[in-house]
Amino acid sequence: MPKKVKPAGDGKEEGPVPCKQVKLEAAGGPSPLNHDSPSGLFESLISPVKTETFFKEFWEQKPLLIQRDDPVLATYYRSLFRLSDLKSLCSRGMYYGRDVNVCRCVNGKKKVLNKDGKVHFLQLRKDFDQKRATIQFHQPQRFKDELWRIQEKLECYFGSLVGSNVYITPAGSQGLPPHYDDVEVFILQLEGEKHWRLYHPTVPLAREYSLEAEDRIGRPAHEFTLKPGDLLYFPRGTVHQADTPSGLAHSTHVTISTYQSSSWGDFLLDTISGLVFDTAKADVELRAGIPRQLLLVETTAVATRKLSGFLRMLADRLEGTRELLSADMKKDFAMNRLPPYYVGDGAELSTPGGRLPGLDSTVRLQFRDHVVLTVGPDQDPSDETREKMVYIYHSLKNRRDTHMMGNEETESHGLRFPLSHIDALKQIWNSSAISVKDLKLTTDEEKQSLVLALWTECLIQVV
Repeated sequence: MPKKVKPAGDGKEEGPVPCKQVKLEAAGGPSPLNHDSPSGLFESLISPVKTETFFKEFWEQKPLLIQRDDPVLATYYRSLFRLSDLKSLCSRGMYYGRDVNVCRCVNGKKKVLNKDGKVHFLQLRKDFDQKRATIQFHQPQRFKDELWRIQEKLECYFGSLVGSNVYITPAGSQGLPPHYDDVEVFILQLEGEKHWRLYHPTVPLAREYSLEAEDRIGRPAHEFTLKPGDLLYFPRGTVHQADTPSGLAHSTHVTISTYQSSSWGDFLLDTISGLVFDTAKADVELRAGIPRQLLLVETTAVATRKLSGFLRMLADRLEGTRELLSADMKKDFAMNRLPPYYVGDGAELSTPGGRLPGLDSTVRLQFRDHVVLTVGPDQDPSDETREKMVYIYHSLKNRRDTHMMGNEETESHGLRFPLSHIDALKQIWNSSAISVKDLKLTTDEEKQSLVLALWTECLIQVV
């Protein structure tokens, strides 16, 4: 069985005591989750398991089952998403395929029961009741505030996009055949019960989603039933299937997922182009042309040896590199993640507040977890020199309603500065507060221009 944490019958915990309940200022009322910080949120999510234990023993390694039997937590989980929420959501204009999938597992195959166009609640409920179909609701954090609040903190914690899907399955039914995913998965059981079967990975830490035939996966390595308030984690590549037991109410669970395309291989692909770009500027050998007709024939042994030598040279250069050039990963993360959670109109994210910064001001960075500082080639197509620039990307103006929707258009928000500003920016990033006069820039005009640009983007405030 996966690691199982469950309160003992005498009320004592096996393992550490769960984190203390904290007051949710925004949602009102008690919550077992700690929203004070990203690390506090994650620690309370997997309580009573300690974070250090989780990453040492389970993360990317094996499943973790946490069965809590906690009425307060169960009530809170139910509030995250209910079957009854679908009626009001459908009235807001949901569409099959984009927002909702209706499906059922029949004889080991996935049968999609989607209609065309807009989702009507009465038809959805009819398919649920009569066809025993599973309703899959995509990215509910777009509409459910508490899921937005949770996932926004988890994106800060992991430094990776965090998506979610809700699955609502009637009694005696199964929505999906055995499969594995390309994401790290956290299952929160919200309503009813769900019977799970997990199998050993056929592709450990898989990079893509895939169905698996029953005769290929063998017997389950783990089998258990989740109840409201329970949490299940398993690594990407873990083959799994789940069904709602007969004779019970429907089951609702939310799958919170992260770390898609966030491997060392992905990071290497992202940074290698910048490293080659830099090295080629300094090394004439890399700028020399390839042999004639190399692209017309199979790669030769000579070409392979040449590339091997270049890779060794790049590895040596990498050892002494201070700033890795990220081609896409940092920018994509900042562009596509959730905006900071807020209550009200969120004016503090789009309109500068407080005093205008001047040369005599002391400033500090705000929304630190939502800002990315990176160095990259100048992206201005009119600049043929392609000098390196400092880029600051942030998610303060990102749209919550398009989060993780894939085909929705997104835009980057941020600023661009000459590389000469990097030390001054690092001063702001690494200080709790700093005097504008002390910034490492040549002129007072540069100092004032820098802090004014950051203030205009709501990234700093005067203290």
